Formats: sequence, C-alpha cells, structure tokens
Amino acid sequence: MCSNEKALKGIRILDFTQQLSGPYASMVLGDLGAEIIKIEKPGGDDTRTSPPFLNGESAFYMSMNRGKKSIILDLKKTEHQQIALELAAKADIVMENARPGVMSRLGLGYNEIRKSNPKIIYASISGFGQNGPYRDRGGLDIVIQAMSGLMSITGEKGGRGMKTGSSISDMFSGCYAAIGILAALNYRNISGEGQYLDISMLDSTIAILENFINDYCVAGVVPEPAGNRHTGLAPFQPFETLDGEIIAGGINNKLWESFCKALGLENLIEDERFLATAQRLANIDVLAEMITEKTKTKTTMEWEQLFDTIGIPYGTVNTVDKVIKDPQVAARNMIVEVEHPIAGTFKMAGSPLKMSKTPAVANTIAPILGQHMREILKDVLGKNESEINRIIKDE
Repeated sequence: MCSNEKALKGIRILDFTQQLSGPYASMVLGDLGAEIIKIEKPGGDDTRTSPPFLNGESAFYMSMNRGKKSIILDLKKTEHQQIALELAAKADIVMENARPGVMSRLGLGYNEIRKSNPKIIYASISGFGQNGPYRDRGGLDIVIQAMSGLMSITGEKGGRGMKTGSSISDMFSGCYAAIGILAALNYRNISGEGQYLDISMLDSTIAILENFINDYCVAGVVPEPAGNRHTGLAPFQPFETLDGEIIAGGINNKLWESFCKALGLENLIEDERFLATAQRLANIDVLAEMITEKTKTKTTMEWEQLFDTIGIPYGTVNTVDKVIKDPQVAARNMIVEVEHPIAGTFKMAGSPLKMSKTPAVANTIAPILGQHMREILKDVLGKNESEINRIIKDE
C-alpha cells in the first residue's frame, strides 16, 4: 500500500545548478519529496530560453525543474551572496555545477558554508572534477562523450564514432550525484557529519563503459563501434520485418534452437558455423542475412505474437511517438500530464522510481521565474515586509 509520505520529507536543498546535469539530479531528489530552493540568476536558468516552447515557457526547463521553488539572486551582489549564505545555513544539501573555484570566489563554496552549517552536504558537479589537469575546462555533454571513449564505441560498424541520442553524460552525472547525496545523508544520520561530493561528468561516463574497459585492460582489445548488434551475444540485433524492425535473437543455445524453429531455420541448429555463441559471433554477417530473409516475410506484430508464445526475447524499434502511446509505458505511468499556469497542459517523462511506501511524485509543475521569492525570504529567513520589498526591488 502506498502512503502519502515522501522518502525525503523534511530535507531542504539549496540548488545553484543550471542547464541539465545538476537540475536533473535535484529533480530526482525533489520527486522523492525534498524541498528544492532553486537559485536563479536575473533572467533565469539558461534553459528557460531553450525550445520547444508552450506559451513562451520552455518545455525543457519545465521538464527538468518540476516541483522546485524559484528565487532570483544576483550572486555578484554582496547582499545577495549573504542571502544565499543565510539559506545555506538552513539547508541540508547544497548543489552546484559551476566550474571549479567559482562558488568559492563568490564566498559560497563548501569551506565557507560549513562554517555556519557544519552538517551540510555539498555536491559539486563539473566536467572533469575538482582536481587534475583538466579541472578548469568546461564540460559539455558531447565533449565528455568524446573524451570518455563512449563516442568511440557508438555508431555503425566500420564507421566513425557517434554521440548517443540523449545527453547521457549529463544524465548519468546527475544520477551519480543523487546517489552520492543519498549515501551522504545516511552517513550523516549515522555520524552527524556532513561532507563534500565531487562528481565529474568524465568519471561518471567512464563508469558506465562496463565491459569495454575490460576488453582493453584484460584482453588488450581497443573496442570499436558495433552498430546495433550485441558485441557478446549472437544473434541479437534488429532485423527487418515486412513493415519495420524488430530486435530478437537466441542469446543462449536453448533460445537459439527455439529461435531457429520459429523462423523455420531448423537446419542451422546443427550447422558447425553456429553451434555456440563464439561461432555465431564469428559468422554473424552471413547468419544475419539468413535470418533477415525470414523476418522480412512477416509483419512486426506477427513476429511479436510468435516470439511471445515461445519466450524469445524481443523488442520493436520504436519512434518516440509510439513510445508515448505504448501500453506498457502507460501502465508504468512514465508519461505524466501536468497543468502549468502559463504553459497550460503538457506531458513529460515520469519518474522510474517505483516505491511501495513512499512513491516518487513527478506530476508537479516547474516554477515561474522568481515565483517563490517572497515566500522563501519570509518563511525560511524570517525577513519582514520592508526588507523583502527592498530586496525584490533591488533584484
């Protein structure tokens, strides 16, 4: 049974992050119930100007900043720096993704904030981390994909390396930041001590290269793009159908036999070229051609129905419009609809965190720029009306 409780109820995050990696990390924690106070510069997060737009509001910004509270601070101003310090003193977590050293120069680095809040958990996300020869470089997603090696293993076999479709280096560094923050919260519960988290986009992307690191470190093989084929299992790749493509295959000898029978290729089961995974990988080009001759004779739906009955792993190659309408996606509530006061009704991706007692809540709206300025100054910092009016006038 679900409850109305939230896993991170009572946790306050002061969020200085911009763009994607940091806002995604804080959004994940906000979905779990943390209060997110988003500090925006005059004019707002740069993603407020990123298309597409709904009634002038950026869908990108709204999808990455749902459920947060927005206040405007010009951190070049001493008084606004002081307001940020006061907020940090009342926060559990501070998050930022500026270049190393920027927050310290503003008087808002970890060492400055922990003087008034020694239990603070302070998370920094940067392209290359807080040390090393590249620490001062900017870390955009495509740069990190290239430098991490991810781009070199992505793309068609024999072709040039390609970036992934989504900004995966941004997203994974955000995920690792959220994981680290949750671990630091637990440690603080045990020890009473806060700590500093140094999250690097380069580190995070190298960490997801899985067996490709082993290919070189253990076997001395420099991995190359393999297209849509699995590099360790065969056959397992997209095959052309009468009306589209389907990913399917026999990933072990038992499923290989079932797959051959489903295709009417029983003669391949005892073929010496295809007796085990290693042989099938060595002869994958000719094998894939044989399989495609068969898969092109039926529609994708016909193959789905057949593979379902015999337990063959499969999946259709969907475009985003089909994903949005997929019944499994609907059953998992992975597309949520929200009503924004300016943008109106729109849809965005939901939360993948399904929890029985404290479910994540993703159908919340992103703030209008500076929407919570008065509320935060009054309720969190205890400012009086005259102070609030002066600060807002001075934005």
